[in-house]
Amino acid sequence: MQDRREALAMIGAGGLALALPSSRGRATAQSVRRKPPRLKAGDKVGLVGPAGFHADSFDLRIASESIAAMGLVPVLAPHVNDRFGYLAGQDRDRAADLNAMFADDSIHAIFAVRGGWGSARILPHLDWAAIRANPKLLVGFSDITALHLAIAARAGFPTIHGPNAGSAWGKLSWEPFRAMVFEGRLPLVANPPGDEDRLVQRLYRTRTIRPGTATGRLLGGNLTVLAHLVGTPWLPNFDGAILFIEDVDEAEYRIDRMLTQLGQAGILGKLAGLVFGQCTNCVGEGPSYGGFTLGDVLKQHVEPLGIPAYQGALFGHVADQFSLPVGCRAELDASAGTIRLLESPVA
Repeated sequence: MQDRREALAMIGAGGLALALPSSRGRATAQSVRRKPPRLKAGDKVGLVGPAGFHADSFDLRIASESIAAMGLVPVLAPHVNDRFGYLAGQDRDRAADLNAMFADDSIHAIFAVRGGWGSARILPHLDWAAIRANPKLLVGFSDITALHLAIAARAGFPTIHGPNAGSAWGKLSWEPFRAMVFEGRLPLVANPPGDEDRLVQRLYRTRTIRPGTATGRLLGGNLTVLAHLVGTPWLPNFDGAILFIEDVDEAEYRIDRMLTQLGQAGILGKLAGLVFGQCTNCVGEGPSYGGFTLGDVLKQHVEPLGIPAYQGALFGHVADQFSLPVGCRAELDASAGTIRLLESPVA
């Protein structure tokens, strides 16, 4: 999410000077029960750019080939090659692409090409009535968190926090994704055993913050994006949820600041459990003597909650990451470092 913090600061409180939907449009788990259809070979899927632009057209070619390798047919959104500053086109054009993909009955799912910044800017321009009426899997991570959370709040059907279309899609990512959205199975979300030449496993280790198990609805994504949605109408109800969060290029004090915000906004106190995934390059610059580590920060914020929690799950800004179904029920085992899915995101 390159230059994300600067862009977030630029938009500020007045950056979305538009009429926002009323609370009457908010979905609930009780009022919305339809799920997106599972995918099958030959299905058409839309490729959209709701956030940052892709600098090289070859990147879009790689993304399209990845989708084709899944047995799916990529359909490029009209504005996916646009550029407006650091964005993949004007806000209304990016929103129009997403609206069109949801409204098109021939499109079975929607993949974000990449993240960056900009998804939150298009939320007021989305046709929420049409989105609610046409549940489809939206797949992506990083800045796409804004769309996942808004759909959970406004439309009520599951989405997939997982690799973008332009991500690496290695075996660790592809096989569980295929099992979940093509076959309707519920793969266990557990880090693989490390295969490096060490006496004790170091790669892919998890760390228990507070032991125990918890059951709840999976909600979350990128911590920075989530924190900047606090106070907007785009957040779902976190009562009894299992929050999963990750980030990139954020120093420890910034993670501290964002968790403080979530705590003081009342979100952390509502949770049944918490999983912190990968925090890539999350080490502050300069001397670290006397500073808090990321583990220290998480312990300070999470232990007082009295909920099961662990750190190090394989999702976030890494080459191989799990797919997590946003809005689906799951059981967290903080001691084992696992998430057991209890509900399929597809019908």
